[in-house]
Amino acid sequence: MLIEYPEYLIHRKWMTHAIELANTAGDAGEVPVGAVIIDASGNLIAEGENRKERDKDPSAHAEILALRAAAKSLDNWRLNQCTLYVTLEPCPMCAGAIVQARINLLVYGVDDTKTGAIRTVTNIPDSAASNHRLRVMGGILESSCRQQLQAWFATRRRKDNGQR
Repeated sequence: MLIEYPEYLIHRKWMTHAIELANTAGDAGEVPVGAVIIDASGNLIAEGENRKERDKDPSAHAEILALRAAAKSLDNWRLNQCTLYVTLEPCPMCAGAIVQARINLLVYGVDDTKTGAIRTVTNIPDSAASNHRLRVMGGILESSCRQQLQAWFATRRRKDNGQR
């Protein structure tokens, strides 16, 4: 997909914001994933960061929290005029919720080779189980998103092994 330069700058802007949210999550001991949702006018209407550990909630992924906040903001569960930015390719749970919310465009940073359910491991949006055709763009600020996750996991492994 050919991206026009001004559109790419917009995608970089919102992915940068998602990366900042992911930093907050990582600093709190969560896997560093951040998500933002933009409405059709380009306004930020919702954001989320991983909160599974803090909330003791297996569904408290950045995407789910952002989808809930966006639906509340718009007073409508149909988010078909919205764009979701997330630093890591969504898992099966989040991919299903994104399809159910009828998100117009999903923009993500880095592929998830273990649980990615958009393009990498499986493809929920294009499967027969999907009732919505989701537009997808991956790889926006990919190296920054990858480095953020790798650094967080490396630090976590060092702590788990008693190293500093």
